[in-house]
Amino acid sequence: MHTPTETGAGSGTGAAPGTGHDLRHHGDAEVREAGAGLTDLAVNVRAGTPPEWLRERIAASLTGLAAYPDGRAARAAVARRHGLEPDRVLLTAGAAEAFVLLARALPASRPLVVHPQFTEPEAALRDAGHTVTRLLLPGDAGFRLDPAAVPGDADLVVLGNPTNPTSVLHPAEAVTALARPGRTVVVDEAFIDAVPGERESVAGRVDRVPGLVVLRSLTKTWGLAGLRVGYVLAAPETVAALERAQPLWPVSTPALAAAEACCTPRALAEAEAAALAVAADRRYLLDRLAGFAGLRAAVPDPRGPFVLVRCARPADPLRLRLRGLGFAVRRGDTFPGLDGHWLRLAVRDRGTTDAFVAALTAAGLS
Repeated sequence: MHTPTETGAGSGTGAAPGTGHDLRHHGDAEVREAGAGLTDLAVNVRAGTPPEWLRERIAASLTGLAAYPDGRAARAAVARRHGLEPDRVLLTAGAAEAFVLLARALPASRPLVVHPQFTEPEAALRDAGHTVTRLLLPGDAGFRLDPAAVPGDADLVVLGNPTNPTSVLHPAEAVTALARPGRTVVVDEAFIDAVPGERESVAGRVDRVPGLVVLRSLTKTWGLAGLRVGYVLAAPETVAALERAQPLWPVSTPALAAAEACCTPRALAEAEAAALAVAADRRYLLDRLAGFAGLRAAVPDPRGPFVLVRCARPADPLRLRLRGLGFAVRRGDTFPGLDGHWLRLAVRDRGTTDAFVAALTAAGLS
């Protein structure tokens, strides 16, 4: 079991003081730094999206741009999708905005972030002046959450599920076991719709588990990173506090149209089919990677649309060689709890995986 460590407040830009981790580095930087033409395994947005029917719904909303955005229909659609009342839903400009709102609007004297995970929650907390405690899940235990490892005085706990970058899916019962009086438990479920059946989701429990806050994103499965749309599910009083911290009309009319469209039965069925396809493609990727003695998957049963791998040698030379061979992959050393031996790979179709495996061989990996 790892002992939690504290990191002080700061700008959140670049490396956190004393940690060496660049909390603002994200997968899109891997592609931007190298220019166009790379096969993108660094960003976890589903390839070939958004689908045509969704583009048409978004385009149709443009006729209403003269009016201020009205989020009532989208909010109601999200609520129906999760079996909740609309006052438990807050639409946001992506999950990233939600992390900022939580850091600014919720009282917390001992916030704790479970790592390795998406670094934006800690960056937002630090920007808001908080001293953040880190709980580093050990790799030799499969990066699994032990609720007992979270200190009792932590009054705000942030966890990803499935976790980026480890691709670990924590049991719902372990997640809800974190709840206790006076504590807010924030669960980032940005990738849960890539899990068949959304197994282990706690989104439908925010009306039963006190202090539970769930964040969702439409970016990954639907390819809407450029539109910025997501939502928060929480108790009505938490939603109201976050809403007071938002600017007026924070979610655009096209983004609201997308949110409503992605909650329809057709969309949910398509997302489920995509999740099943991702699971099959992920297994194929793992099988192909198993042929390299110099790579090891972080966990035997990843559940996200990405795979974390450990390189026997420092990973950066390999990452740069792969870039020269036309592939962008995500460095792992910017995630607290990981070092320079880790890479994250987005799951793609089998043809892309075969080409990537050929690139690994050409890069000298054995």
